Amino acid sequence: MLDQFDISLDPTFPAVDRGRLIAALAAVLPADGLISKTEGLRVYESDGLAAYRGLPAVVALPRDAAQVRAALQVCKSLGVPVVARGAGTGLSGGALPSPGCVLLSLSRMARILEIDPAARTARVQPGVRNLAISEAVAHLGLFYAPDPSSQLACSIGGNVAENAGGVHCLKYGLTVHNIQSLEFATLDGESFTLGGAALDAPGFDLMALVTGSEGLLGVVTEITVRLLPSPTETQVMLAAFSDVRSAGEAVAAIIAAGIIPAGLEMMDKLALGAAEAHTHAGYPLEAAAILLCELDGAKGDVEAELARVAAVCETAGAIQVRLARDEAERKRFWAGRKGAFPAMGRLAPDYYCIDGTIPRRRLPDVLEAIERLSAEHGLAVANVFHAGDGNLHPLILYDANAEGGIERAEALGGAILELCVEMGGTITGEHGVGREKINQMCAQFTAAEIETFHAIKAAFDPAGLLNPGKAIPTLARCVDYGGMHFHAGKTPFAHLDRF
Repeated sequence: MLDQFDISLDPTFPAVDRGRLIAALAAVLPADGLISKTEGLRVYESDGLAAYRGLPAVVALPRDAAQVRAALQVCKSLGVPVVARGAGTGLSGGALPSPGCVLLSLSRMARILEIDPAARTARVQPGVRNLAISEAVAHLGLFYAPDPSSQLACSIGGNVAENAGGVHCLKYGLTVHNIQSLEFATLDGESFTLGGAALDAPGFDLMALVTGSEGLLGVVTEITVRLLPSPTETQVMLAAFSDVRSAGEAVAAIIAAGIIPAGLEMMDKLALGAAEAHTHAGYPLEAAAILLCELDGAKGDVEAELARVAAVCETAGAIQVRLARDEAERKRFWAGRKGAFPAMGRLAPDYYCIDGTIPRRRLPDVLEAIERLSAEHGLAVANVFHAGDGNLHPLILYDANAEGGIERAEALGGAILELCVEMGGTITGEHGVGREKINQMCAQFTAAEIETFHAIKAAFDPAGLLNPGKAIPTLARCVDYGGMHFHAGKTPFAHLDRF
């Protein structure tokens, strides 16, 4: 490693003496709290968007909030950028190291600090796994609702940073709807508590601002999450369709009928075939698309709504409607859905996961448009997504080792996200912007809106040291084009190493 390093992201930072940085951090962290050798840094060179990589100058591993605050003060005093990281399962490059940064890993802050059954809350450190919360309170008849597909591994701090959702966010909401308070450290090393014990804390709703802020405003060091009673009855219905449009129309019809499922997921033929081969969930391979509809609540209410959903699907043209026969089959249905992403390895060497959101009524039109874009770009797309809230996850299949493979995948991904904007949607539903969607931020927002985003960041981080180059494009790099705003330059990942 070099004794000097430079920041090549926009904005730029002066070179810093690496030895001085390591000595200053070593003074405020445990003896095993620093990684500085190249082979150790390689572990942290990417998040879940693994096609792009970069090395930090050093990795800091604090064990408590005081050490986080001390590390942030060191970075501010030396003018060194900081990238906070949870479990590294994010899919937008939000935890990609900026060149020369301190990567602040919160993985060792993994304790459940308090469970209050009466208040139905749990107070946890940011490194606690999402699923571990529900596991810890299951004996109390409670659970934590947001459940990203990566819930076995993803951490609650990362969920807060990206405002993660999951299969059950249609009924129970995103992360922001399921947290009660946050402890938040600023770059100055100060600590604030946002939210509180009451349902509505006084003053500005800064907790909602910080949730989904992708590490640009500060570092979350503690979270109080809301817990919900486990439903007495849960049933899953599978509906199969002979064409994608009919499945999309069924989604809109279910919601229009006043039914709010706990989860409403859709998979097209390419996705369900790979998932079935991977998990043997029992999916009908002759279908062009399937819906998985989960309903929960009191037994009588669930049975009545299941009958209504079945009738809606049959009217929309379902060729098969069936209930999971028992708990084991219900789990297999969901295992297939949650295992769909890794199952893509059966179809192509690599896949690029998109995360756009559209109005539900536009779902059939968008799916048909994605099929056209897929043909135009010469890349297959498997669709598996949260249909109930219009959060799309097209999986673009490509080969990173083929010449121009990643560039073609990026171009198709950008076209799909811009299609979502044109249809009245947004460029992200739960994965965040990170480095991946900098281009499309300029497609969605005007110059005045982007200026406002920069003003908010400057209020928290005047020096611009927190996760630089992520989420918010610079105005200098946004240019007007055909009435839309696009990011100048070929790729937002130009500074990173590829495979």
